[in-house]
Amino acid sequence: MKETQNVSYLYLILGCLFVTCLLLSNIIAGKLISVFGMLLPAAVVLFPVTYIFGDILTEVYGFKRSRLVIWTGFGCNLLMVAVFMLVLVLPHPQFWQYQDAYQAVLGMTPRVVAASLIGYFFGEFVNSAVLSKMKLLTKGKWLFTRTIGSTIVGEGIDTVIFITIAFAGTVTVPVLLSMMIAQYVFKVVFEIAATPLTYLAVGWVKKKEAVDTYDWDEKYNPFSLEI
Repeated sequence: MKETQNVSYLYLILGCLFVTCLLLSNIIAGKLISVFGMLLPAAVVLFPVTYIFGDILTEVYGFKRSRLVIWTGFGCNLLMVAVFMLVLVLPHPQFWQYQDAYQAVLGMTPRVVAASLIGYFFGEFVNSAVLSKMKLLTKGKWLFTRTIGSTIVGEGIDTVIFITIAFAGTVTVPVLLSMMIAQYVFKVVFEIAATPLTYLAVGWVKKKEAVDTYDWDEKYNPFSLEI
């Protein structure tokens, strides 16, 4: 792929979908659901989709372009949290009866916010780097090994970091481990089930863009500004 500062409309759309799924996941994370007896945050039904979009971005456009979207998501998440905190502390009229409801839904604690951001940062960058490297090793064959393999590593790191930072000390170690295992298994199964759709999406975007990037000599530096 020729390096250029220009981006296509498909790249822009995929990036917007990635960021939207990330922000929505963090908003709905406070809702608890029960799936086959497992207690999970509602975010598990959407957050794995960010990894699918991340896989598509890295597979088609390469690590550099994926890195740009990951950082965009990180920045947008920080902005969202800052706006939520500002709105919640602004004074409200006496007749306003929904402050507690807003606080319950949008009042994410600093600990949970930190856990989410740190887990996202390491999980997404590792996911992108692993997929990119595996593409070189497999010479572009067996896409499913890359999408599933990178998710196994990336989601594992994200889950361990998030659960540990957010809940360590508030629940027993057995409960902490069960939460990690339940979320991790759900996310990986989600990725596996979505593999046929990922194949279709990757194939369509590659054909539409006439792009199939291989990251030869990539340093995988998450802090580089090069795109």
